[in-house]
Amino acid sequence: FLNINVGGKSFQIACKVAARYPVTRIGKLAVYTDPMKKLKLCDDYSVQRNEYFFDRDPTIFHYIFHFYRSGVLWIRDEICPSHFMEEIAYWGLHLKYSQRCCRILLEEKQDELSEYLKIQKELEAELEPLDSAEHFEGKCLGSFRKKIWNLIENPYSSVPAKIIAVMSSFFVLISIVGMTLSTVEEMKHKIGKKWMEQVEMICAIFFTSEYLMRLISSSSFQKFLRAAFNAVDLVAILPFYIQILFENLDEADTLYHEELHKMENVSKLGKVLKLIKLMRIFRILKLARHSTGLRAFGFTIRQCYQQVCCLFLFIAMGVFTFSALMHSAEHDVPGTNFTSIPYAWWWAAVSLSTVGYGDTVPETVVGRIVAFGCISFGIILNGMPISILYNKFSDYYAKLKAHENET
Repeated sequence: FLNINVGGKSFQIACKVAARYPVTRIGKLAVYTDPMKKLKLCDDYSVQRNEYFFDRDPTIFHYIFHFYRSGVLWIRDEICPSHFMEEIAYWGLHLKYSQRCCRILLEEKQDELSEYLKIQKELEAELEPLDSAEHFEGKCLGSFRKKIWNLIENPYSSVPAKIIAVMSSFFVLISIVGMTLSTVEEMKHKIGKKWMEQVEMICAIFFTSEYLMRLISSSSFQKFLRAAFNAVDLVAILPFYIQILFENLDEADTLYHEELHKMENVSKLGKVLKLIKLMRIFRILKLARHSTGLRAFGFTIRQCYQQVCCLFLFIAMGVFTFSALMHSAEHDVPGTNFTSIPYAWWWAAVSLSTVGYGDTVPETVVGRIVAFGCISFGIILNGMPISILYNKFSDYYAKLKAHENET
């Protein structure tokens, strides 16, 4: 017999049994005749008891011991897959010795653990600051730039930093409210328009100064420009200056072009200005910089993109299927709106979403049966991913909050 001590627990394995698996560590102990080679396989050896000592986990070795007795490697659910794989690799065993059911369960647990660790790493990266303290060491005015960076980027570093973060959110809300009020008819007169322009100018100056302070104090300009939040800040600032540029071009055109050409140009320029002004709505994304909920929502969408893509695929399949069925059932009805399958797409999309505007309705019995099937399919379809998305969102939100509190 081989006397083996693993982590303080003694085992006895027949040499004949261990020799059946000569590539394993215990098998080599049974096969080797050179004592020096045997000593290299274990951590220690007791001459008095003729016992080989291994400083390994005795709990896992129970399964190894059972393998030599039965020839089958059993795996229990409560075992950590990473620890188990590390242990059997040390003892020279392979998963092929286990039953297929055990192997499948272990591989599933490994995949779940890998996915969990990947998400944890990405969550930590989500909260990790763009520049930490060591990035400023050895840089020009490093300590000063670090103070400016913490003041602008890290609201938890000091009370002034918190005030600036609140001011940033306040100016975002003021900007969005101003853009909304500028479309109201009563605010389009001279005084109201002037007030809105002044509010927009103040907000643009604040956003520009905030962006420039971030840019100047950053330790790496390339890393700064690649960051998603900084791209959002840039998109929030540019429309104001582009609008000023186009308005100046418009004034130049009125001086140097004839009346007809000027009117055509003003019409085209007005459409471009409307589009540029609409881009200011992206300023609301700046709130995500200091909002854990918005960051958790964006992180959830990124992690669940496969489920979201499947949802859109099923919606598209439902729209095409039920619009074709509805056109077949209703196209002969006088005065019907289902004159073609593309015209039925809107009805199918509205019915699948269970909104049901009622602007287009079927008239025949067959058409109503198709409509009932479309609505039922929409209820089932909308119910499937919601629980998955909500559970993941609540989980990610709780983890982000926990990481923030630890920080």
